[in-house]
Amino acid sequence: MQDVTDLAFMQMLSEYGCPDYYVTEYFRVYANSNIDKKILRSITHNNTGRPVFAQLIGESIPDLLRITKQLIGYPIAGIDLNLGCPAPRVYRKNVGGGLLREPDTIERIFAALRSQISGLFTVKMRVGFDSTTNFERLLQLINQYQIDLLSLHGRTVKELYRGEVHYDLIRHAVQTVNCPVLANGNITSYLKAEAVLQETGAAGVMIGRAAIRNPWIFQQIRDRLAGQPVRAITLSDVYHYIQHLYAITCQDTLREKSHINSLKKFLNFIGTGIDPEGQFLAGMRLVQSKQELFELCDRHLLEHPDQPLAIEPYENLIARPSCESNA
Repeated sequence: MQDVTDLAFMQMLSEYGCPDYYVTEYFRVYANSNIDKKILRSITHNNTGRPVFAQLIGESIPDLLRITKQLIGYPIAGIDLNLGCPAPRVYRKNVGGGLLREPDTIERIFAALRSQISGLFTVKMRVGFDSTTNFERLLQLINQYQIDLLSLHGRTVKELYRGEVHYDLIRHAVQTVNCPVLANGNITSYLKAEAVLQETGAAGVMIGRAAIRNPWIFQQIRDRLAGQPVRAITLSDVYHYIQHLYAITCQDTLREKSHINSLKKFLNFIGTGIDPEGQFLAGMRLVQSKQELFELCDRHLLEHPDQPLAIEPYENLIARPSCESNA
Protein backbone atom coordinates (compact mmCIF):
# COMPACT_ATOMS: atom_id res chain seq x y z
CA MET A 1 0.00 0.00 0.00
CA GLN A 2 1.40 3.35 -1.07
CA ASP A 3 2.97 5.43 1.71
CA VAL A 4 2.25 2.68 4.23
CA THR A 5 3.97 -0.63 3.47
CA ASP A 6 7.50 0.73 3.35
CA LEU A 7 10.68 -0.97 4.54
CA ALA A 8 10.03 -0.20 8.20
CA PHE A 9 6.52 -1.68 8.04
CA MET A 10 7.74 -4.77 6.17
CA GLN A 11 10.41 -5.41 8.78
CA MET A 12 7.98 -4.82 11.60
CA LEU A 13 5.55 -7.37 10.13
CA SER A 14 8.28 -10.00 10.29
CA GLU A 15 7.98 -9.86 14.08
CA TYR A 16 4.25 -10.66 13.96
CA GLY A 17 4.24 -13.21 11.14
CA CYS A 18 5.48 -12.42 7.64
CA PRO A 19 3.43 -12.78 4.49
CA ASP A 20 4.86 -15.29 2.01
CA TYR A 21 6.17 -12.41 -0.08
CA TYR A 22 6.07 -8.64 -0.24
CA VAL A 23 5.26 -6.20 -3.02
CA THR A 24 6.88 -2.78 -2.79
CA GLU A 25 5.01 0.48 -2.93
CA TYR A 26 4.72 1.34 -6.60
CA PHE A 27 7.56 2.93 -8.50
CA ARG A 28 6.00 5.74 -10.55
CA VAL A 29 7.21 5.40 -14.13
CA TYR A 30 7.07 8.26 -16.63
CA ALA A 31 9.38 10.22 -18.92
CA ASN A 32 12.66 10.99 -17.15
CA SER A 33 11.54 9.28 -13.93
CA ASN A 34 14.14 7.70 -11.70
CA ILE A 35 13.94 4.82 -9.27
CA ASP A 36 12.58 6.11 -5.96
CA LYS A 37 15.44 5.55 -3.51
CA LYS A 38 13.14 5.25 -0.51
CA ILE A 39 11.12 2.48 -2.14
CA LEU A 40 14.31 0.84 -3.41
CA ARG A 41 15.40 0.38 0.21
CA SER A 42 12.47 -2.03 0.60
CA ILE A 43 14.46 -4.28 -1.73
CA THR A 44 18.10 -3.57 -0.94
CA HIS A 45 17.80 -3.39 2.86
CA ASN A 46 15.05 -5.96 3.38
CA ASN A 47 16.16 -8.53 5.96
CA THR A 48 12.82 -10.27 6.47
CA GLY A 49 13.90 -13.36 4.56
CA ARG A 50 10.89 -13.07 2.24
CA PRO A 51 10.93 -12.43 -1.53
CA VAL A 52 10.16 -8.87 -2.62
CA PHE A 53 8.50 -7.96 -5.91
CA ALA A 54 9.12 -4.52 -7.42
CA GLN A 55 5.80 -2.88 -8.31
CA LEU A 56 5.53 -0.50 -11.28
CA ILE A 57 2.79 1.92 -12.26
CA GLY A 58 2.83 3.75 -15.56
CA GLU A 59 1.85 3.63 -19.22
CA SER A 60 4.96 4.79 -21.14
CA ILE A 61 6.40 1.62 -22.61
CA PRO A 62 9.95 2.96 -23.19
CA ASP A 63 10.08 4.16 -19.60
CA LEU A 64 8.58 0.97 -18.20
CA LEU A 65 11.28 -0.96 -20.05
CA ARG A 66 13.98 1.42 -18.84
CA ILE A 67 13.00 1.18 -15.18
CA THR A 68 12.46 -2.58 -15.42
CA LYS A 69 15.96 -3.04 -16.81
CA GLN A 70 17.37 -1.10 -13.86
CA LEU A 71 15.32 -2.97 -11.25
CA ILE A 72 16.30 -6.37 -12.59
CA GLY A 73 19.81 -5.53 -11.42
CA TYR A 74 18.62 -5.61 -7.81
CA PRO A 75 17.66 -8.69 -5.71
CA ILE A 76 13.97 -8.72 -6.64
CA ALA A 77 11.72 -11.75 -6.91
CA GLY A 78 10.07 -10.31 -10.01
CA ILE A 79 8.27 -7.33 -11.54
CA ASP A 80 4.66 -6.58 -10.59
CA LEU A 81 2.54 -4.30 -12.79
CA ASN A 82 -0.17 -2.25 -11.09
CA LEU A 83 -3.43 -2.21 -13.07
CA GLY A 84 -5.66 -1.77 -10.07
CA CYS A 85 -5.04 1.45 -8.16
CA PRO A 86 -8.49 3.11 -7.84
CA ALA A 87 -7.35 6.52 -6.58
CA PRO A 88 -8.81 9.21 -8.89
CA ARG A 89 -5.55 11.16 -8.88
CA VAL A 90 -3.91 8.01 -10.28
CA TYR A 91 -6.42 6.70 -12.81
CA ARG A 92 -6.97 10.19 -14.25
CA LYS A 93 -3.37 9.96 -15.45
CA ASN A 94 -4.37 6.78 -17.29
CA VAL A 95 -2.22 4.55 -15.11
CA GLY A 96 -3.09 1.94 -12.50
CA GLY A 97 -6.77 1.10 -12.73
CA GLY A 98 -7.22 3.72 -15.44
CA LEU A 99 -5.56 1.43 -17.98
CA LEU A 100 -8.35 -1.13 -17.62
CA ARG A 101 -10.30 1.07 -20.05
CA GLU A 102 -7.67 0.36 -22.73
CA PRO A 103 -6.99 -3.37 -23.19
CA ASP A 104 -5.08 -2.66 -26.41
CA THR A 105 -2.64 -0.50 -24.46
CA ILE A 106 -2.35 -3.19 -21.80
CA GLU A 107 -1.55 -5.73 -24.52
CA ARG A 108 1.29 -3.56 -25.82
CA ILE A 109 2.64 -3.13 -22.28
CA PHE A 110 2.42 -6.87 -21.60
CA ALA A 111 4.18 -7.70 -24.85
CA ALA A 112 7.01 -5.25 -24.17
CA LEU A 113 7.57 -6.24 -20.56
CA ARG A 114 7.28 -9.96 -21.21
CA SER A 115 9.99 -9.66 -23.88
CA GLN A 116 12.36 -8.09 -21.34
CA ILE A 117 11.50 -9.98 -18.14
CA SER A 118 13.00 -13.46 -18.13
CA GLY A 119 11.97 -14.05 -14.54
CA LEU A 120 8.62 -13.64 -12.82
CA PHE A 121 6.20 -11.08 -14.22
CA THR A 122 3.08 -10.61 -12.10
CA VAL A 123 0.02 -8.39 -12.42
CA LYS A 124 -2.29 -6.78 -9.88
CA MET A 125 -5.63 -5.62 -11.28
CA ARG A 126 -9.32 -5.12 -10.70
CA VAL A 127 -12.19 -6.69 -12.65
CA GLY A 128 -12.72 -3.54 -14.73
CA PHE A 129 -12.86 0.23 -14.66
CA ASP A 130 -16.56 1.10 -14.44
CA SER A 131 -17.87 -2.24 -15.76
CA THR A 132 -16.60 -5.73 -16.48
CA THR A 133 -16.85 -5.30 -20.25
CA ASN A 134 -13.12 -5.88 -20.78
CA PHE A 135 -12.71 -8.60 -18.16
CA GLU A 136 -12.65 -11.59 -20.51
CA ARG A 137 -10.18 -9.85 -22.83
CA LEU A 138 -7.91 -9.06 -19.89
CA LEU A 139 -7.93 -12.68 -18.75
CA GLN A 140 -7.04 -13.76 -22.28
CA LEU A 141 -4.09 -11.36 -22.22
CA ILE A 142 -2.94 -12.83 -18.90
CA ASN A 143 -2.72 -16.20 -20.65
CA GLN A 144 -1.37 -14.92 -23.95
CA TYR A 145 1.60 -13.19 -22.33
CA GLN A 146 2.26 -15.91 -19.78
CA ILE A 147 1.79 -13.77 -16.70
CA ASP A 148 3.17 -15.76 -13.77
CA LEU A 149 0.69 -14.69 -11.10
CA LEU A 150 -2.49 -12.57 -11.01
CA SER A 151 -3.61 -10.70 -7.90
CA LEU A 152 -7.26 -9.85 -8.53
CA HIS A 153 -9.35 -7.38 -6.55
CA GLY A 154 -12.96 -8.34 -7.10
CA ARG A 155 -14.31 -4.82 -7.61
CA THR A 156 -14.16 -2.31 -10.44
CA VAL A 157 -12.07 0.82 -10.10
CA LYS A 158 -15.19 2.92 -9.71
CA GLU A 159 -16.43 0.74 -6.86
CA LEU A 160 -13.34 1.73 -4.86
CA TYR A 161 -13.70 -0.12 -1.52
CA ARG A 162 -17.49 0.04 -1.40
CA GLY A 163 -20.03 -2.72 -1.34
CA GLU A 164 -19.64 -6.41 -1.93
CA VAL A 165 -16.64 -7.97 -3.63
CA HIS A 166 -17.44 -9.98 -6.77
CA TYR A 167 -15.86 -13.21 -5.63
CA ASP A 168 -17.67 -15.02 -8.44
CA LEU A 169 -15.49 -13.13 -10.91
CA ILE A 170 -12.38 -14.14 -9.01
CA ARG A 171 -13.57 -17.74 -9.20
CA HIS A 172 -14.08 -17.31 -12.94
CA ALA A 173 -10.54 -15.97 -13.29
CA VAL A 174 -9.20 -18.96 -11.36
CA GLN A 175 -10.97 -21.26 -13.82
CA THR A 176 -9.80 -19.28 -16.86
CA VAL A 177 -6.16 -18.28 -16.49
CA ASN A 178 -3.17 -20.59 -16.51
CA CYS A 179 -1.34 -18.92 -13.62
CA PRO A 180 -2.10 -18.90 -9.90
CA VAL A 181 -4.64 -16.28 -8.79
CA LEU A 182 -4.58 -14.45 -5.47
CA ALA A 183 -7.97 -13.24 -4.25
CA ASN A 184 -8.04 -9.64 -3.04
CA GLY A 185 -10.75 -7.43 -1.60
CA ASN A 186 -12.18 -7.40 1.94
CA ILE A 187 -9.93 -10.19 3.20
CA THR A 188 -10.50 -8.87 6.71
CA SER A 189 -9.61 -11.87 8.89
CA TYR A 190 -8.35 -15.43 8.92
CA LEU A 191 -11.99 -16.60 8.84
CA LYS A 192 -12.73 -14.45 5.79
CA ALA A 193 -9.57 -15.69 4.08
CA GLU A 194 -10.63 -19.29 4.63
CA ALA A 195 -14.12 -18.61 3.27
CA VAL A 196 -12.86 -16.74 0.21
CA LEU A 197 -10.35 -19.46 -0.63
CA GLN A 198 -13.14 -22.04 -0.45
CA GLU A 199 -15.49 -19.89 -2.55
CA THR A 200 -13.03 -18.91 -5.26
CA GLY A 201 -10.55 -21.78 -5.42
CA ALA A 202 -7.77 -19.16 -5.46
CA ALA A 203 -4.19 -20.16 -4.76
CA GLY A 204 -3.97 -17.64 -1.93
CA VAL A 205 -5.04 -14.22 -0.78
CA MET A 206 -3.49 -10.79 -1.09
CA ILE A 207 -3.87 -8.61 1.98
CA GLY A 208 -3.33 -4.88 2.39
CA ARG A 209 -5.60 -2.90 4.70
CA ALA A 210 -6.31 -5.81 7.07
CA ALA A 211 -2.61 -6.25 7.78
CA ILE A 212 -2.49 -2.70 9.09
CA ARG A 213 -5.40 -3.36 11.44
CA ASN A 214 -4.06 -6.75 12.47
CA PRO A 215 -0.41 -7.58 11.61
CA TRP A 216 -0.88 -11.06 13.10
CA ILE A 217 -3.27 -11.98 10.26
CA PHE A 218 -0.74 -13.84 8.11
CA GLN A 219 0.22 -16.23 10.89
CA GLN A 220 -3.42 -16.59 11.88
CA ILE A 221 -4.29 -17.65 8.33
CA ARG A 222 -1.45 -20.16 8.23
CA ASP A 223 -2.53 -21.66 11.53
CA ARG A 224 -6.19 -21.83 10.50
CA LEU A 225 -5.43 -23.54 7.20
CA ALA A 226 -3.06 -25.97 8.93
CA GLY A 227 -5.74 -26.88 11.48
CA GLN A 228 -3.74 -25.36 14.32
CA PRO A 229 -5.09 -23.17 17.14
CA VAL A 230 -5.35 -19.53 16.12
CA ARG A 231 -3.97 -16.97 18.55
CA ALA A 232 -6.53 -14.51 19.89
CA ILE A 233 -5.22 -10.94 19.83
CA THR A 234 -5.94 -8.83 22.90
CA LEU A 235 -6.23 -5.08 23.34
CA SER A 236 -2.96 -5.25 25.26
CA ASP A 237 -1.34 -6.72 22.15
CA VAL A 238 -2.75 -3.84 20.13
CA TYR A 239 -1.34 -1.32 22.63
CA HIS A 240 2.17 -2.75 22.15
CA TYR A 241 1.65 -2.78 18.38
CA ILE A 242 0.84 0.94 18.45
CA GLN A 243 3.95 1.54 20.54
CA HIS A 244 5.90 -0.35 17.89
CA LEU A 245 4.39 1.74 15.11
CA TYR A 246 5.25 4.91 16.98
CA ALA A 247 8.87 3.79 17.31
CA ILE A 248 9.40 2.78 13.69
CA THR A 249 7.86 5.98 12.31
CA CYS A 250 9.76 8.31 14.63
CA GLN A 251 12.19 10.64 12.85
CA ASP A 252 14.42 13.33 14.31
CA THR A 253 13.38 15.73 11.56
CA LEU A 254 9.65 15.22 12.11
CA ARG A 255 7.77 17.48 14.50
CA GLU A 256 5.69 15.67 17.12
CA LYS A 257 2.37 16.88 15.71
CA SER A 258 3.37 15.82 12.20
CA HIS A 259 4.51 12.45 13.51
CA ILE A 260 1.19 11.84 15.27
CA ASN A 261 -0.75 12.86 12.17
CA SER A 262 1.33 10.49 10.03
CA LEU A 263 0.52 7.66 12.44
CA LYS A 264 -3.18 8.15 11.79
CA LYS A 265 -2.91 6.38 8.43
CA PHE A 266 -2.33 3.22 10.52
CA LEU A 267 -4.57 4.08 13.47
CA ASN A 268 -7.58 4.68 11.23
CA PHE A 269 -7.55 0.97 10.38
CA ILE A 270 -6.61 -0.28 13.84
CA GLY A 271 -9.48 1.69 15.35
CA THR A 272 -12.12 -0.22 13.41
CA GLY A 273 -11.66 -3.27 15.65
CA ILE A 274 -11.30 -1.75 19.12
CA ASP A 275 -14.82 -0.71 20.17
CA PRO A 276 -18.11 -0.94 18.26
CA GLU A 277 -19.10 2.63 19.12
CA GLY A 278 -15.98 4.01 17.45
CA GLN A 279 -14.91 6.02 20.49
CA PHE A 280 -11.23 5.17 20.02
CA LEU A 281 -11.46 6.02 16.32
CA ALA A 282 -13.14 9.38 16.98
CA GLY A 283 -10.72 10.28 19.76
CA MET A 284 -7.68 9.25 17.75
CA ARG A 285 -8.59 11.63 14.95
CA LEU A 286 -8.40 14.54 17.39
CA VAL A 287 -5.09 13.82 19.17
CA GLN A 288 -2.13 16.05 18.35
CA SER A 289 0.62 14.85 20.68
CA LYS A 290 2.26 11.67 21.92
CA GLN A 291 0.82 12.26 25.38
CA GLU A 292 -2.72 12.64 24.05
CA LEU A 293 -2.35 9.55 21.88
CA PHE A 294 -1.15 7.26 24.65
CA GLU A 295 -3.62 8.62 27.17
CA LEU A 296 -6.28 7.60 24.65
CA CYS A 297 -4.65 4.20 24.27
CA ASP A 298 -4.47 3.77 28.04
CA ARG A 299 -8.22 4.39 28.32
CA HIS A 300 -9.35 2.20 25.48
CA LEU A 301 -6.74 -0.56 25.44
CA LEU A 302 -5.38 -1.01 28.95
CA GLU A 303 -8.50 -0.67 31.10
CA HIS A 304 -9.52 -4.12 29.83
CA PRO A 305 -6.23 -5.41 28.42
CA ASP A 306 -7.37 -9.03 28.04
CA GLN A 307 -10.40 -8.12 25.94
CA PRO A 308 -9.96 -9.52 22.42
CA LEU A 309 -9.51 -7.39 19.37
CA ALA A 310 -12.55 -7.91 17.15
CA ILE A 311 -11.84 -10.62 14.59
CA GLU A 312 -13.62 -8.55 11.94
CA PRO A 313 -13.78 -4.75 11.73
CA TYR A 314 -17.00 -3.37 13.15
CA GLU A 315 -19.35 -2.86 10.20
CA ASN A 316 -20.47 0.62 11.18
CA LEU A 317 -16.93 2.04 11.36
CA ILE A 318 -15.09 3.52 8.38
CA ALA A 319 -11.30 3.63 8.32
CA ARG A 320 -10.95 6.21 5.58
CA PRO A 321 -14.10 8.34 5.27
CA SER A 322 -12.86 10.03 2.08
CA CYS A 323 -12.89 6.86 0.02
CA GLU A 324 -14.74 4.12 1.89
CA SER A 325 -18.07 5.73 2.66
CA ASN A 326 -21.14 5.03 0.58
CA ALA A 327 -21.68 8.71 -0.07
